[in-house]
Amino acid sequence: MKNFGLLFLSTLLILSLNSAGTTTTTAPDFQAGKLVDLSHPFDADTVYWPTAEGFKLEKDFEGVTEKGYFYAANKFSTAEHGGTHIDAPVHFAKGRHTVDEIPLEQLIGEGIVVDVVKQSEANRDYQVTAADFQQWEKANGKIPAGAIVILRTGYARYWPDRKRYMGTDERGADAVPKLHFPGLHPDAARWLANNRSIKAIGLDTPSIDYGQSTLFESHRALFDKNIPALENLANLDKLPAKNFTVVALPMKIKGGSGGPLRAIAILKERR
Repeated sequence: MKNFGLLFLSTLLILSLNSAGTTTTTAPDFQAGKLVDLSHPFDADTVYWPTAEGFKLEKDFEGVTEKGYFYAANKFSTAEHGGTHIDAPVHFAKGRHTVDEIPLEQLIGEGIVVDVVKQSEANRDYQVTAADFQQWEKANGKIPAGAIVILRTGYARYWPDRKRYMGTDERGADAVPKLHFPGLHPDAARWLANNRSIKAIGLDTPSIDYGQSTLFESHRALFDKNIPALENLANLDKLPAKNFTVVALPMKIKGGSGGPLRAIAILKERR
């Protein structure tokens, strides 16, 4: 059944890429492999920015109808930027892609993991550097063109404890200066954007900029180049440094600056 499911996924994604104008020769390899869920669930405990309202699920109906069959339906509300979600480039770059404008093929690609867990354990305000990327390349080769770059800080293990995950569990504007979590240094963001051809970047913290950022320069550097960010990712400890595929499909909100994301990784089986 696993092989059939992956074959179905492979066929579906290849058809989607073709409909987006991409030929099958450039489609990722979806041969049999382990699936890893990279998304946290959305519920009452989901972590949001201190100034945003949390996720709400309201029950419209659940039970047996007057005609004798079971029926359930809910409604939900959520901010664009919370939980496992995508930041569309327009979030910090005027005129760049909204969520619905991000090309489908840009959301599917070869993944790599840059592990900065030790640095992040030693410093809650750690910012991933260009040297971290260069060190990864010394061990694994040049970052592939069209890669989706994943930064593993280890902070997903704190989810959904807001204080440990974000540095504060307070809410409102006064809580924002108290945020402490790792992110990507603006110089490293510019290095990636200018020297490597990547599709997207993601990490296991609330923001691609570290918690103490006030100018959000990493967002701006990446988004100006139409490189979206995947934030609050889960289960990065289950990923290798390379040799896997990322599929990151957000809710297709027309004109959206971000939205809830279901992301998975497909690990290549060793032969």
